[in-house]
Amino acid sequence: MSDLTRSPWLRAALLIGAVGLAGYGLVSQWPQVHAALIQLDGWDVAGAALCAIAGLGCMMLAWRALLADLGSRLRLPAAIRVMFVGQLGKYVPGAVWAVAAQVELARDYAVPRRRSATASLVSMAVTLVVGLVAAGVTLPLVSAHAVRQYWWVLAVTPLVVVCLYPPVIKFGLDRVLRVLRRAPLEGSVGRGGMARALGWTTLGWLCYGAHAWFLISVFAGKSGHTFALSLGAYALAWAVGFLIIFFPGGIGPREVALIAVLAPVMPSASALVVALVSRVVMTVGDLAWAGAGLAIARGGRGASRPAGPGDSRPSPDPGPPLVSRRGADGPPAGR
Repeated sequence: MSDLTRSPWLRAALLIGAVGLAGYGLVSQWPQVHAALIQLDGWDVAGAALCAIAGLGCMMLAWRALLADLGSRLRLPAAIRVMFVGQLGKYVPGAVWAVAAQVELARDYAVPRRRSATASLVSMAVTLVVGLVAAGVTLPLVSAHAVRQYWWVLAVTPLVVVCLYPPVIKFGLDRVLRVLRRAPLEGSVGRGGMARALGWTTLGWLCYGAHAWFLISVFAGKSGHTFALSLGAYALAWAVGFLIIFFPGGIGPREVALIAVLAPVMPSASALVVALVSRVVMTVGDLAWAGAGLAIARGGRGASRPAGPGDSRPSPDPGPPLVSRRGADGPPAGR
């Protein structure tokens, strides 16, 4: 089974199947879908796009804070280039290309491979945990259907909160890396670095919730209740797409989960439109930031800040990277 899940042909087939099902849904419900598309205002889509771009920027700043805590302080232009140009790898079938690309791009700024891989893996874990907490807190408050269908999210919320404690998150990731026969993380993130990363990640999730709210509120009304539903629904859908690693960028599972959560509050055709427009908006955000990163690369690379007294932690082991260039068996990439 593991050989099958690593097969690029299987992943391509799954992706084609997901796109095909989405296309079938559009065609089979086209009158309703067309009516829902007409209701979407250009300002709502623009607001969703701006919130998505802001959310992605916050997630980059969380990753940058973790990397700085580990000993490599990148200037903002360099962080944008490494994070967002590398993150385009998540759209390639396979589970590790985004992390592999970020690790290699970070080497241009004298960041040791294990250090940049550690920051990327911890950043993804923090994003997932905060997203699950957001879903576990908001969905039960706004949707009885969500409580019945996704009670397990609320049940595991206390456990995932504990996982944010730096020694715990390092222990868990080291166990995963041991199973994958990879070197352990370079070191544990300090409490200050984790606190800064949590702050940026929380702000990023609020922006993601706002992007979903701009789209969902067209059909469910503009209110605080709708914002809570939007944040919880998108956080749960994102987590599902992240965890099902066979689909590049979570394409397919994220949209199915979002439609399922929104089904009780709007027609299925409207939920389908929200899911597809959300995907387009988030992709535009990825491409906008990646374009900025490529422009930075053409204009000259911003180097790492000179290491100060508190930034002189060398990589304890310059040996084999956590993520190989081929990325055949590495850890899952960010989504």
